[in-house]
Amino acid sequence: MMKPPTSTPTSCLLLAPLAVLLLVFLLPSLHPRAGSDGLGALCAGSVDAAAAAAAAVAAAAPDTTSEPPKPEFSLLVGVLTVPSRRERRDIVRAAYALQPAARGARVDVRFVLCNVTDPVDAALVGVEARRHGDVLVLGCAENMNDGKTYAYLSSVPRLFAADPYDYVMKTDDDTYLRVAALADELRGKPRDDVYLGYGYAMGGQPMPFMHGMGYVVSWDVAAWVAGVGAEEILARNDTLGPEDLMVGKWLNLAGRGTNRYDLKPRMYDLNWFMDNFRPDTIAVHMLKTNQRWAATFRYFNVTAGINLSSSHMLP
Repeated sequence: MMKPPTSTPTSCLLLAPLAVLLLVFLLPSLHPRAGSDGLGALCAGSVDAAAAAAAAVAAAAPDTTSEPPKPEFSLLVGVLTVPSRRERRDIVRAAYALQPAARGARVDVRFVLCNVTDPVDAALVGVEARRHGDVLVLGCAENMNDGKTYAYLSSVPRLFAADPYDYVMKTDDDTYLRVAALADELRGKPRDDVYLGYGYAMGGQPMPFMHGMGYVVSWDVAAWVAGVGAEEILARNDTLGPEDLMVGKWLNLAGRGTNRYDLKPRMYDLNWFMDNFRPDTIAVHMLKTNQRWAATFRYFNVTAGINLSSSHMLP
């Protein structure tokens, strides 16, 4: 019987692939004698090495069988803004990006514009939209109280029909929204017929409408605005006027949004002295200057630990 060649590191390396092939195709038909190492005679330890390498590759490969947990609910946040406020949008983007994730919720933020007619704005907004992917342009003339909110709420069910949200929010670019705090409020709420925000009391009613700084409706309410409710709203010309008051009027007349939740005092306007922040804030409004945004970031520790000394700046 021919004696097998003496094993060397090089011969093991060359013969390892052959060992794997023999394992796959020949092992089922082999019946090694008692005490035999079977294929181990080809190269001492080569089969063990190949098996160990295969195990290492399998361990390193991502587990494609498990999927990330499905969120408990989803929320679309529409920030109404105008084309010229590019600096403000960058501040608001940073405000959202630097917040902790909302536990158990999928939250998408979109900046909502009407038709961009100025050629300079159109070019710059186009670059912004391509860079960030968070700009939503509606087919309306730019305005604040002449139908933009109606255009937004009535467009959302069509634009996102393939992947509906549980809740739709309208807010402004002078509002700092703490997303995790809002998500905690929504977590235990119904998923239908919801109208939530800073409730105004009028005419003996506790919440006939929600303040325009930011309010949430459930998906079915937005779908009603886009569908059956549209005829009623347009027939009364109720798209024109203070947008928050008009939304409340639509829902009151139709008996919609009956699950109403008032989040004040956790939603509020920042006062003249900028000293009325609350640690349990959900949304603070009237941030119309960079100074007010800076004060907000400082209060909520967004800038904590940031050192802008020259020794920490890039050359």
